[in-house]
Amino acid sequence: MAPCFSSMSLCMLVFLQVRSLMMASAGRIDQDFDIAWGDGRGKILNNGELLTLSLDSTSGSGFQSKNEYMFGKIDMQIKLVPGNSAGTVTAYYLSSQGSTHDEIDYEFLGNLTGEPYTLHTNVYTQGKGEREQQFHLWFDPTADFHTYSILWSPQTIVFSVDGTPVREFKSMESNGIPFPRKQAMRLYSSIWNADQWATRGGLIKTDWTEAPFTASYRNFKVDPWQSGHGALLDSASQGKMKWVQKNYMIYNYCTDNKRFPQGVPPECSAAA
Repeated sequence: MAPCFSSMSLCMLVFLQVRSLMMASAGRIDQDFDIAWGDGRGKILNNGELLTLSLDSTSGSGFQSKNEYMFGKIDMQIKLVPGNSAGTVTAYYLSSQGSTHDEIDYEFLGNLTGEPYTLHTNVYTQGKGEREQQFHLWFDPTADFHTYSILWSPQTIVFSVDGTPVREFKSMESNGIPFPRKQAMRLYSSIWNADQWATRGGLIKTDWTEAPFTASYRNFKVDPWQSGHGALLDSASQGKMKWVQKNYMIYNYCTDNKRFPQGVPPECSAAA
């Protein structure tokens, strides 16, 4: 699918395609996704309503959407790897392709049994990322399914968990800062071994006696963005986001002066 540039006719075509895809899905995750890799470690179950990805000492696995999307609200219910998940990463993200790709990331960094998962978020524009914010979740994400959402419009990107916004990345193109709005993206997910860095900076390694590690997915939904929508977070939603960031944020690139000794990235100053 071609990127959606300034052509309103092309944008409208993309929106209509997304709307028709939403109507066709009807809860059947197999209609929206293909297992992309993993040699049988990814499975579609329950008559197409459930998808699982597994990781063992030989390989992980992944899936990708059959279609590309251009703006809208993406919801997926995910149940993360239970028990000792240290060293594993479950990634769930929108991405275009190429060296100047755009990307909107969730990554779930596993931990020892009883220790909190780390929710890692990032935004890439024109191939450049390094915009990480990390959180601990206020519930056990392995005990049941929870809804992880990406709301993407020409004005802003909002990451939400069970309807509670945890992060907003606003467009600051007026300040010369790139924003992902010219490339359509597919939705991807994968589970893989990253014990060289994922858990406490790589101090805790993957315990392969616990394998296979399995994450589960269901109830995918996409709602198209409506032209004319303005600010996406009302005062109540902004209050919820501030509560999450005050109590559960564990890393913010905009305050990491050691990492950016010459000054934090320009969008941090523009948003202040």
